[in-house]
Amino acid sequence: MRTRSTEGIQPSLTVSDLLADAAGYRLDLELLAGAGGVEREIRVPRIQKPGLALAGYVAQIRSHRVQILGETELAYLATLDPATARANVAQVFEAGAACFVVTKGLEPPEYVAGHADRTRTPLLRTGLRSSVFIDRIDRFLADRLAPRVRIHGVLIDVMEVGILLKGESGIGKSECALDLVRRGHRLVADDVVEIRRYAPFRLVGTGLDLIRYHIEIRGIGILDIRELFGITSVRDEKDVELVVELVPWREGEVYERLGLEERTQPILGVDVPYLRIPVAPGRSIASVVEVAARNHLLRRMGQHSAIRLAERLDAALREEP
Repeated sequence: MRTRSTEGIQPSLTVSDLLADAAGYRLDLELLAGAGGVEREIRVPRIQKPGLALAGYVAQIRSHRVQILGETELAYLATLDPATARANVAQVFEAGAACFVVTKGLEPPEYVAGHADRTRTPLLRTGLRSSVFIDRIDRFLADRLAPRVRIHGVLIDVMEVGILLKGESGIGKSECALDLVRRGHRLVADDVVEIRRYAPFRLVGTGLDLIRYHIEIRGIGILDIRELFGITSVRDEKDVELVVELVPWREGEVYERLGLEERTQPILGVDVPYLRIPVAPGRSIASVVEVAARNHLLRRMGQHSAIRLAERLDAALREEP
């Protein structure tokens, strides 16, 4: 079950993906016009309301973004003389937006649909109010367009700390994860971990749908952790808060002894706390990882054991005659 990881995945999204709403965000969308452009790309994870553009100032319109036409926007168009309204809407539709969404189930003026067909710009409609729809589509776009990367490793939730186990093939990552699950912790992903970055510094990891909840143990084969240990032994996603790299123990190599130096590893531009733990026969790596999670929680609360010990030692030395 070794799947080659893919670095630097560029997420993509089209208007047809909005209509399909396969992730179940309940966008409640229907296509009114502009069917020729349903494969237009959406590249920006933020929606936009045309606002001043409907008054003729189209410089603010950004291409490849979802535009919202709510009750306020349609009411404003109704105050304009028909020729001005048509001209302004024409400019808006020619600005390169990904699509337009009419909210609250409102019926847009006929000329709006006409410009949508002419410019091949999808015109959609939802029965939701603008505020509700914007909340749902913001979450949809943030999830689908978040920068992401796939990393070979194991992600496990240890005492609410998301730990990414890394290391060369056969080092014992899956066995360590299995031991942690037996102790009551929760598996998120084995073999390939997909990590998404949500602005500004949040990293969320999950497993691939095809192998979700499964783990490979050499000598036994592929195991379904949810079936073996129950639903409380797994979770679908978890914030990545600590990277632990397992490395073979080599005689004479220098490993961290005090823990004064705080090392990090960049993932998608976010510096994640990093530990390098040597693996040797007879050493309980699961216990070490469990203690690393506890220590991470202490540091997060501002308690740094190594620094406090160093300060006490320095104070003792200063008091020596």
